[in-house]
Amino acid sequence: MTSDRKDLDSTGAVNDFLQQVAATPRVGPTGGCGRLIFAMDATASREPTWDQAARIQSAMFADTRALGGLEVQLCFYRGFQEFESSDWIGESDQLLRRMNRVFCAAGLTQIGRILDHAITQAERGRVNALVFVGDCMEEDRERLADLAGRLGLLHVPAFVFQEGRDPTAEPSFREIARLSGGAWCPFDANSPGLLRDLLGAVAVYAAGGHKALARYGQARGGAVLALTHQVSGRGKGG
Repeated sequence: MTSDRKDLDSTGAVNDFLQQVAATPRVGPTGGCGRLIFAMDATASREPTWDQAARIQSAMFADTRALGGLEVQLCFYRGFQEFESSDWIGESDQLLRRMNRVFCAAGLTQIGRILDHAITQAERGRVNALVFVGDCMEEDRERLADLAGRLGLLHVPAFVFQEGRDPTAEPSFREIARLSGGAWCPFDANSPGLLRDLLGAVAVYAAGGHKALARYGQARGGAVLALTHQVSGRGKGG
């Protein structure tokens, strides 16, 4: 990816993100239920986007149903050292109810706890991908890089959506994505339709691998159609 400043709905940023998703090797069997950790910053600044994510999360389940389905584990941090993770959830309505019970609260970021939790889950069983949505970073960058590298060794790519363009957060978010083998994309709260498709692309990748991702791109059209041209021979076993 380049260092150019781009919004989520710009062609360059979307294509960069889709190229990274399409080139990510998927480890583990396909045709079964994909497993995705959906992690979010629930500090006070994120309340509007939390509500938006709650509304569009059902797309992840709908887009993967024909592939064998998707299990999602919701994780979030907020307030003073509050961190919660759900069980693995296989139904959109159940996840929505869980998200609707959450309120955002002022506090510092705990991205390290998200990454450490994902590592623990991957050591216990299969995790196909981690999605993280956040807007700032207030932690030790080297520690986050180390945890992201450990995720990469466990073949758990982190797909990082950054709301806004905080100059302190962006280098760390990019590094987390790079070291884990995932992808980074700036998040524009005014583009919910495109965000829905991009989250769907990650979910389809987690559930069905590269072939399913290419079919998804053909079906969605528009910017997401670029997926069909980016899938390389590397790691296409899915």
